[in-house]
Amino acid sequence: MSARPVNACAPGLPLALSAAACERVAEMRAAGEASCHATSDERAIRRDGTRDHASPLRPAFVRDAEKILHTPAYNRMGGKTQVFSFRANDDLCRRGLHVQLVARVARDIGRALGLNLDLIEAIALGHDLGHTPFGHAGERFLNDVYHERTGRWFSHNVQSVRVLDVLYGRNVSLQTLDGIICHNGEFEQQVFETSGLRAFDAFDRVVAGCWQRGEEAIAHLRPMTLEGCVVRVSDIIAYVGKDRQDAIRAGLCAEDAFDDGLGGAYNAWALAAFTSDVIEHSLGRDRIRMSEAAFCELRRAKRENYAKIYGAREVNGDFSRPVADLFARLYEHELEALAAGDRAAAIFRHHIEPLGRHLAHYGATYDWEASPDQCVCDFMSAMTDEYFMATCEALFPEARELFPRRTYFDGDARP
Repeated sequence: MSARPVNACAPGLPLALSAAACERVAEMRAAGEASCHATSDERAIRRDGTRDHASPLRPAFVRDAEKILHTPAYNRMGGKTQVFSFRANDDLCRRGLHVQLVARVARDIGRALGLNLDLIEAIALGHDLGHTPFGHAGERFLNDVYHERTGRWFSHNVQSVRVLDVLYGRNVSLQTLDGIICHNGEFEQQVFETSGLRAFDAFDRVVAGCWQRGEEAIAHLRPMTLEGCVVRVSDIIAYVGKDRQDAIRAGLCAEDAFDDGLGGAYNAWALAAFTSDVIEHSLGRDRIRMSEAAFCELRRAKRENYAKIYGAREVNGDFSRPVADLFARLYEHELEALAAGDRAAAIFRHHIEPLGRHLAHYGATYDWEASPDQCVCDFMSAMTDEYFMATCEALFPEARELFPRRTYFDGDARP
């Protein structure tokens, strides 16, 4: 039997629950006991309370999860970068897998704490629906041009809410939408407390504030449910080790490149250590908490990822300026198509018209004319990596020289 991995930077962190916590979790599960802090299905709040009624077969938050799974935006996440773009390697994580990994981690924590697993799943599966092509680099490029034109800020978590609540009009619950907008894994915390949010009018003010003030508002968001708090911490747990595995697979880092000495095995270590720690320190409480030691290690590992992975030239370097220029040029092109009323343009055929047909089923419309800039933002954030590249190559022939196309066999660029 192989020995468990030891993290040189946090050798004292346990990789399993204490005996007392194990006993308490086992007792709760045997009794079918839910936490008094769990969000019950009966408390689900929807904009339109006259439809989407829960049933024994499809409780309220099951309906939310299924609504999310059946949106085109969910399907497109399989074609969007998580960290690495332009690589012919199907083993590297894409955004569609990432949300499932977050759901898995969050469900493990939520089950032990006696929380609502259906709500956890819905938040986790929907949390990146509004993400751009090319990961956080693409998010930054789109925000730059959008902010320059409008003074407003684009952020993928806020756009994810817009996708469900406005673009597809899915009547998703307030609890799910709140968990999605509050998920942002770029802002780690040791303790997550709930916000006390209770109604859509207050939530709408939160959303408006995020568009108007960007990170200044987003950095202070707190979920209204413990389930949302669990997804937020699970987002970081799910990617901090997985991104290291991908960096090693991509040849960006060697197995011995990280200070903890675990290489790709850090993922398994992190899943065991951080999950156990969150459960141990949150069981029976009205907040989600990590120990000081675990929180320090999570922050350390994330900082090391930024230094050795996310800030590396291959991920965030040489190609950034040309791709950023393409985001700006494509943005202007789509604005011009809207102004000209060019119904043959892709923004009409592939975006406005399909959304209009979908919303008509619910007696709603897509009011793209109210803000052409917002419409372009909706369209571009919905693109997969391949769609963005194909669009740019069709409109700007010189873009064909920019995007590396690699075979699966010799790594040479295709003509």
